[in-house]
Amino acid sequence: MERQRMSEMISFVIPGRPPRATGQMRKAVRTSHGVRFYDPPHVAAARKRLLEGVKPYAPETPLEGPVRLRCKWVFEASRKKDCGTWKTTRPDTDNMQKLLKDSMTAAGFWKDDAQVVVEVCMKTWDERPGIHVTVELLN
Repeated sequence: MERQRMSEMISFVIPGRPPRATGQMRKAVRTSHGVRFYDPPHVAAARKRLLEGVKPYAPETPLEGPVRLRCKWVFEASRKKDCGTWKTTRPDTDNMQKLLKDSMTAAGFWKDDAQVVVEVCMKTWDERPGIHVTVELLN
């Protein structure tokens, strides 16, 4: 009898201010060989920071199958009264998620971020900034 794999869940927090650079900020330059895309320095730094933040939590082997990704982006509140409230200003959640998912792909969480079939993303203000991430393998 074959044993069914139990649901796998990984939760972690990347402490510190979330990067405001997004995957949407890539640049393109025309060369004699066509168009080359690159990250401006602030985007490259954000990508590197995210990769360093997620890498320690990557599974030994990439997850296979459908995945649920939950993220809570917590930005530092400048006023006490803003703590615990929703952040309704830029950056946009979809653009922030793109950079994070690219970093998680590079770290080996999954083979392709197309495996993320359920995605919950929120952004708030609070005293302790960071990115709270939960990855769950769906069976």
